[in-house]
Amino acid sequence: MIPRERLVDKRGWFVKVINGKESHLSSDIGEIYSILANPGETRANHYHDLAQEWFTLIQGKAELQLEDIYTKEKICLCLDSDNPQTIFVPNKIAHSFINHARDPFILIAYSDQQYDPADTIPYEWAVKVTK
Repeated sequence: MIPRERLVDKRGWFVKVINGKESHLSSDIGEIYSILANPGETRANHYHDLAQEWFTLIQGKAELQLEDIYTKEKICLCLDSDNPQTIFVPNKIAHSFINHARDPFILIAYSDQQYDPADTIPYEWAVKVTK
C-alpha cells in the first residue's frame, strides 16, 4: 500500500493517485490525480510550459475555459459526466474548470510530467469566456 495525502481547501479536494515515483513504473510516467470542486468554485487557472494534461469529468458538470497564452484564442466547453469525454490540454494553454452547478464535480487527470511547482504558472484571464 502507498499512503496518499488528500489536500482539502474551500474549493474541494485534490488527491494524487500516481505521482510517477512508484516502484515498478516506467521512468516516463507522469502523474494521475483526481480533483473535486465544490459548487461555485474554480480549479486550475494556470498553464504549463512543459506538462500536457488529459482530463475526464467523472461526476457532475463543469465549464472548461481554455486560452492560448500567445494568441489569446479562447474556447469554452461544457462538460457533463453523463456524456464523458477526455479533453487533451497541451502545454502553453491556460485552463480553468468552473463549477456553476449545485453539486460538486470530480475530474480524473493525467499529466505527462511529474509535478514541478515552477511549471504551474498562474494565469490572469483577460476576459472570462461565458457559455
